[in-house]
Amino acid sequence: MKTPEIKRNNFKQYLKSTQIQGLELPIGLQELLLAIGHTCSKLSHEVSQGALIGLLGSAGTGNVQGEVQQKLDVIANDLLIDGVKNCSELAGLASEEMELPLPVKGIGDYLLLFDPLDGSSNIDVNVSIGTIFSILKKQESKKPLQTSDFLQSGRNQVAAGYVVYGPQTTMALTLGGGVVMFTLDKVSGEFLLIKDAVEISHSTKEFSINMSNMRQWAEPVRRYVEECLAGIGGARNKDFNMRWIASMVADVHRVLSRGGVFMYPWDQRDPEKPGKLRLMYEANPMSFLVEQAGGMSTNGKELIMDLVPRDLHERVSVMLGSKEEVTLLLGYHSED
Repeated sequence: MKTPEIKRNNFKQYLKSTQIQGLELPIGLQELLLAIGHTCSKLSHEVSQGALIGLLGSAGTGNVQGEVQQKLDVIANDLLIDGVKNCSELAGLASEEMELPLPVKGIGDYLLLFDPLDGSSNIDVNVSIGTIFSILKKQESKKPLQTSDFLQSGRNQVAAGYVVYGPQTTMALTLGGGVVMFTLDKVSGEFLLIKDAVEISHSTKEFSINMSNMRQWAEPVRRYVEECLAGIGGARNKDFNMRWIASMVADVHRVLSRGGVFMYPWDQRDPEKPGKLRLMYEANPMSFLVEQAGGMSTNGKELIMDLVPRDLHERVSVMLGSKEEVTLLLGYHSED
């Protein structure tokens, strides 16, 4: 039996017809988002080819954080730079893989930050990975680009999203008026709208964390997880499932799709660092998406979107997802 064809808006049509606070999206922002989408569709093809075209394994280089780069890390970073650098209103970009921002030739004020390929450790084992992006605007448009232009709180984001390269290639996007999702049609090469007004349920029975680090966590996180593990006979009076993919973009995609809470907290293996994930390239865009879907995101003390970064590659503890669970985690930290 043939499945009836469903007419769906493509990404370009969506951007053209969308209004935020009664205003159409600026043409320059539409152009930038379309360039990101087009580049991610190309990157999806590269990811899907993998070993067939020799893209698996280490590149033999390290990024600014001293982490070993995979071949696809480098390719993704280069593709994104090439894909957006000619956008007319883009002033500059910053990547998790580069020490300093890169000025471009655009005449506008938009700033792009991105993690070109989140979940690199999963590349060689064919587990979902993705691209995360955040868009800001320069506060002082007349001055030459400098690093301080990027050091804005997450509340200043004008758009954020990710593309997850899994069984389907799916994009989640927020422009500050909710969250929508698109899936890449491999035939037409277009992202097509599949979900409008994505919402995260306030309560959940699912959490996501790397349990192997349990002995290293601070007491509030350990307490929370132990209560989840105690199940229906414990303090929470319900059984929980645990999921962990070790790719933030995939774990957060699951939270947006069916609820839950994702945690990558501080631990004592490196006590001087406030966390593992990058505030500007990972935590801020994901927090924007989660809040716009009705969820909540915290570092344990403050809402992540309220943090003002001091460094382009600043790290942070992250706990995000269903509001009921994150509120509980925030309460446990306040008691500590």
